[in-house]
Parts: sequence; structure tokens; C-alpha cells
Amino acid sequence: MKSGKRPTLNQRKSMEWAGVKDTNQWLIVKNLPGELHIVHRLTGQIRELPNG
Repeated sequence: MKSGKRPTLNQRKSMEWAGVKDTNQWLIVKNLPGELHIVHRLTGQIRELPNG
């Protein structure tokens, strides 16, 4: 599983905008200019979200 960091407030807002329900369960793996790569704390599932 990739290790991640806790999301900032702006990243949490982007995650909610993209449809992530519980932002406390997701960690930031990559923060690219156009997208966020996040990983779930428990399952290790990786998602790529548009950074809006």
C-alpha cells in the first residue's frame, strides 16, 4: 500500500466536490496540478480525482 499524507482543507473540498463521501478515510498520495491521487486508509484502494 502506498503511504499518503493527510489532506489540507482545500484538498478536502476538492474531494467532496468530486464525490468522496468520508474524506477522513482518504490520504493524498500525489497532488498534481490537474488531479489528486488518493488512497483509502483501510482498503488501500487508489482513486484519481479531478482537482477542481
